Amino acid sequence: AYASGKTAFVRFADGKTKEFTHPRSVEGLAFSPKGMRFAVARYNGATLHFPAAEGKPVELEWAGAHTGIAFSPDGAFLITTMQENALHGWKLADGKHMRMSGYPGKVKSLSWSVKGKWLASSGAPAAIVWPFQAKDGPMGKAPLELGTRGNTMVTCVACHPSQDVVAVGYEDGMVIAARFADAKEVLLRRPGKGAITAMMWDKEERRIVFGSAAGDCGVIDITA
Repeated sequence: AYASGKTAFVRFADGKTKEFTHPRSVEGLAFSPKGMRFAVARYNGATLHFPAAEGKPVELEWAGAHTGIAFSPDGAFLITTMQENALHGWKLADGKHMRMSGYPGKVKSLSWSVKGKWLASSGAPAAIVWPFQAKDGPMGKAPLELGTRGNTMVTCVACHPSQDVVAVGYEDGMVIAARFADAKEVLLRRPGKGAITAMMWDKEERRIVFGSAAGDCGVIDITA
């Protein structure tokens, strides 16, 4: 799927393309885990489409500018980043709202833990990690705050493929790994030239590739 202006496009395996037009600009796109639905972040909410079927989309409303979007790994929740310093979410089974606010900065990075039990996010001097084990998600529960630093912001998060661990990248280029169970931290990279903007674990689960706003990039071997 891709978008231009107010229109989202889905290209199928046979080369056919289907268009979905919205009243406002498309700001973010995400496929559901099984690929049956795709979601659009837009002004005042999100829209759920079923590209392989005919029928009306599902409209999920919440006032404000929604800039990014992600499904939980089990497809039960839909989360958006917002222009304001907050996340919003919907429990798709019943449309219940989830409001995750209190960030000092904009949330630009999200990462789900294995099996979707936790959602890590940037936008604060720590990685803010919301619990999603309960059927209603994080409502009424406080998030974990991992890798707290008083002098710089978290700009990127990447959860480990199989462990309850998150790699945390900061505005000053530093990278750590933090464990959910006890908040234990391991320094992986000292501060560098620019903010960490991208991170990803490899399939062997022992290396992290990163990139920064200053153009430097690298691979961290956590077993070295």
